Amino acid sequence: MNDNKKFQNDLTQGGVANRLVRFSAPFLLSMLIQQLYNMADLLIVSHFSGEASVSGVNNGGQLTFLATAMAIGLSVGGTILIGQYFGAKMMDDVQKTASTMLTSLLFASVLMTALFLPLGGLFLRALRVPEAGFGEARVYLNICVCGLPFIFLYNAISGILRGMGDSKRPLIFVAGACCANVFLDLLLVAVFHMDAAGAAIATVVSQAGSVVVSAVYLARSGFMFDFKRKSFVIHRDKLKLILRLGIPASISQVAVNLSFLLMSALVNGYGLSVSAAAGLAGRFNGFAIMPAQAVSNSVSMMSAQNLGADRHDRAIHTMRVGILLSLAVGIPVFAAAQLFTTQIMGVLSTVPDVIAAGAVYMRAFSWDYLLVPFVFCFVGLVNGAGHANVTLLNTFISSVGLRVPAALLLSRVFGLGLSGVGLAAPAASAGALIFLLLYLSTGRWRSVVIRGE
Repeated sequence: MNDNKKFQNDLTQGGVANRLVRFSAPFLLSMLIQQLYNMADLLIVSHFSGEASVSGVNNGGQLTFLATAMAIGLSVGGTILIGQYFGAKMMDDVQKTASTMLTSLLFASVLMTALFLPLGGLFLRALRVPEAGFGEARVYLNICVCGLPFIFLYNAISGILRGMGDSKRPLIFVAGACCANVFLDLLLVAVFHMDAAGAAIATVVSQAGSVVVSAVYLARSGFMFDFKRKSFVIHRDKLKLILRLGIPASISQVAVNLSFLLMSALVNGYGLSVSAAAGLAGRFNGFAIMPAQAVSNSVSMMSAQNLGADRHDRAIHTMRVGILLSLAVGIPVFAAAQLFTTQIMGVLSTVPDVIAAGAVYMRAFSWDYLLVPFVFCFVGLVNGAGHANVTLLNTFISSVGLRVPAALLLSRVFGLGLSGVGLAAPAASAGALIFLLLYLSTGRWRSVVIRGE
């Protein structure tokens, strides 16, 4: 194996705050760019097409996110495993895990494409997509699922690098994809007026280009995986561990996405303008919680390496520093969302009804920004230990057990409408916070998966 040091970053040494900031900053920029990548479709379609196209891209995009849940889950499992092996200096196991991760995700992407192409229409019907936006949603979804292999491979490549402590190269790869996506969006939607289809084509082409460029660069730079056909090998023992961590993580991702799809179905019942407003406000929400997500993922990576190296004190300290960093961003964002709601929505849309509905929704769900720093960083520590079943249970409690019932209760029973749907998010986070505090108090997070604990 080529043990190229430039792809490695030991997170078990040095000051915790400094390491966490330096690792999470590229991670945050990657997520920001990825969110811009996803939002470019919606914003450009919003300004150059109609409400039907906006609703179509939003609903088709949510189903695409659901299809990628397996990629995210399996890559999380592989990344944690690589992080623990790397922290324990078991480099041969790192290489075997990387090979297994790339190969299994490639197979999984083909299966998901085969599933979503024929069943996409049924899924959209179940989502209660407004009839005016159904055709656009179906076209967007069909094109995007054809690009799933590229999404899965990107997640695998980025996960391997981050597990080894490298958060900079995934940033470079996604930045290139975002630039290409925005350019193609403007060309296909604004110039050629291809609406949702143009946005979907732009997304797939830019994703494909990013994966090809990153694979060629890594192969020529002495990376542990050369991307040749013979190198795509599955090692059964590593696959077993990846699935042990990845399947619960995938189910968690599916549960989260399903809960938001149910929220979308509930919102879609209020009409096309509200559907478009919720989609645009939801994009802002994605940006708002992004710093906490980036810090959480960084806590997860640092904890995995430190727990693999038996540095339990350093792992818990990492989580505490992560909470403070997340709150330093979350509190000002909450204040902005409460004070400048209409202005924010005015940037996202020019339609008065969409702006008004989005403002109501945003003021309600923004209370979540005060809770997610705690929830996400607690989850980061648990994930770093490889306790995927605990994360899964927490997800079901918050997403299925709390968010959906709370949305129905607040919006329908108490008559709060769209505001009630938004308030379901902080209600779910509060329940998750209680569960995670109880679990962390047991001390079980100290055990790690690579030692069979």
